Amino acid sequence: MIGISVVIPVCNEEESIGDLIKEITQALSAEYQHEIIVVDDGSTDNTLEVLLKIKQELSTLRVIKHLQNSGQSTAVRTGVKHAKSAWIATLDGDGQNDPADIPNLYNELINNQAADPWLVVAGYRKKRKDTWLKRISSKYANGIRDKLLRDGTPDTGCGLKVFARDSFLDLPYFDHMHRYIPALFQRQGGRVVSIEVNHRHRMQGISKYGFHNRLWVGIVDILGVRWLQNRARITKTQEL
Repeated sequence: MIGISVVIPVCNEEESIGDLIKEITQALSAEYQHEIIVVDDGSTDNTLEVLLKIKQELSTLRVIKHLQNSGQSTAVRTGVKHAKSAWIATLDGDGQNDPADIPNLYNELINNQAADPWLVVAGYRKKRKDTWLKRISSKYANGIRDKLLRDGTPDTGCGLKVFARDSFLDLPYFDHMHRYIPALFQRQGGRVVSIEVNHRHRMQGISKYGFHNRLWVGIVDILGVRWLQNRARITKTQEL
């Protein structure tokens, strides 16, 4: 039985994905049954070739390919749908999330999940290693989001999150939905626990899932999520 499925969406990350997979393996192999699912979201560089070469020597690695670029949210959902574990960890493919933080978030989920099946444990990049422009844009975006959605999550954009597979697949699906996972879980009556995680400088390559459209597209998305929140109906059931 696989304990945890690690899902990584990537697009043109040939420089970083090999080191990231190695780090995940080092972080989990000693104590955790796991699989690593990398979803190649229509890369046009050598990302797929790098992945297939690693896969020949690493039995825990699974590679899923999108035939065209479909966006980060779709890539995350594809990975979750293919996962064999009941528990999912997501992280970005650029290496800025530290795989060493996965066990801490996973243990928090497992220790509380029985009492709260809609729990999501989210990483909090308190000390971000991004450019000043990216930090400022994220600060404003987080402020707008928190004011409108009231999700109480300081860093909803952190790619490192842990949650139940079936719960995630029950969420409303739309483009960019990965940025609103905390609010969407709360919409279902769930709870979010934010844990401070390490954040690193990008050592290789440049951002492929860029922030150029995050503010304007994000405002439309936030209004859509707010609409979903206002129309949520939570029904508790008991099988007799």
